[in-house]
Amino acid sequence: MSLRTPICDLFGIEKPIFLAGMGGVAYARVCAAVSEAGGFGVLGMASEPPERIREEMRAVRALTQKPFGVDLLAALPETIERAIDVIIGEGAAAFVAGLGVPEGVVEKCHAAGVKVMSLCGKVSHAVHAERAGCDAVVAQGTEAGGHTGQVAGMALIPQVVDAVSVPVLAAGSIVDGRGLAAALAFGAQGVWMGTRFIASHEARAAEVYKKRITEIREEDTVVTRSYSGKPMRVIRNRYVDEMEAQPERIRPFPEQFAASARAGVFTAMAGPDREADPDRACMPAGQGAGAIRDIRTCAEIVDAVMAEAQATIERLAKLRG
Repeated sequence: MSLRTPICDLFGIEKPIFLAGMGGVAYARVCAAVSEAGGFGVLGMASEPPERIREEMRAVRALTQKPFGVDLLAALPETIERAIDVIIGEGAAAFVAGLGVPEGVVEKCHAAGVKVMSLCGKVSHAVHAERAGCDAVVAQGTEAGGHTGQVAGMALIPQVVDAVSVPVLAAGSIVDGRGLAAALAFGAQGVWMGTRFIASHEARAAEVYKKRITEIREEDTVVTRSYSGKPMRVIRNRYVDEMEAQPERIRPFPEQFAASARAGVFTAMAGPDREADPDRACMPAGQGAGAIRDIRTCAEIVDAVMAEAQATIERLAKLRG
């Protein structure tokens, strides 16, 4: 049985598994490892300047010749304008807008042969993205880690599939092959996976962050504006509880993001060698973390997801009698 879907042909990959472009975590090693395993690696360059993006893209290319993309925040248009020439010039296969629809750069990307994707938390977001010319959309349920919306994936994904004609990727607590099989059943053409890849050897994350993902239960995350000023699902800790008890201290995005950087609470996403205080550090994670109990290589994760998805689909086929 082949699980190669049309989006694989669109992006030139073998397996319909996309690495979520997680800021602070999805850097060259994990991006290249997912692409090399047959999926689609995405660099999470949300807060990086153009020259740093160039460095990471070149580091990816030194590790793999397979396609990869770059994720930025469309909510920061000035960042996109400065970075898009680097993204195109250094050979990205896709530009991904993590927050918002990148209307101003779609035409420029397409002229250079670069695909454009957008993360969507509502059906209306996906419709807007398609009208703006995006080649694919990610339907992300509120159970996902990081910046997230209010609609659950089981409700959102099939409705987005029905609303747009471009390929849809499913996101939100998809951590194994059962999630991939479910996404395909909903009509999505692949999955956008984040938290499972944080708990990988290649992820650029503090070891305490990876370890916490393998320890927590499904109920141990919370959506908060404490770190960035926008709703973000993170592992609950003392810092979040203290901030939520004083909501007047939380500023809008991006002011809160800058304040958090000054407060030194992004250490868990500053590299594997950095020490991070789990009681204060921002550690985005989806509710699916409750099903993650080990740290693996990206290749092991991709292979396991594909094998379990095939086994799940074959098991369901037998129910037909």
